[in-house]
Amino acid sequence: MNLLSHIPAWMKNKYLLTGVVFLVWLLFFDDRDILTNVQHRRELKALEASRDHYNELIKTTKTELEQLQHNPAVLEKYAREKYRMKKDNEDLFIVTN
Repeated sequence: MNLLSHIPAWMKNKYLLTGVVFLVWLLFFDDRDILTNVQHRRELKALEASRDHYNELIKTTKTELEQLQHNPAVLEKYAREKYRMKKDNEDLFIVTN
């Protein structure tokens, strides 16, 4: 009994088999396979979102710094809120939630 006689002719085509093996290699075993590519795209999106967030923080901080350098009232408010500073004749009460 000949085993090759039961295989359809299109499955014996060497070009088709080579193409299928090549596609399987590219999709699953290559360094730049689809799964790795999708993972890299997700990481890129997360890093871009992080970059945008930090750029916004930098912009806010620069604005605060500009106000602190030029407005003494803002400087006093900042010192009182952030560093709990007070004048000599004041009492400081800290209320927590």
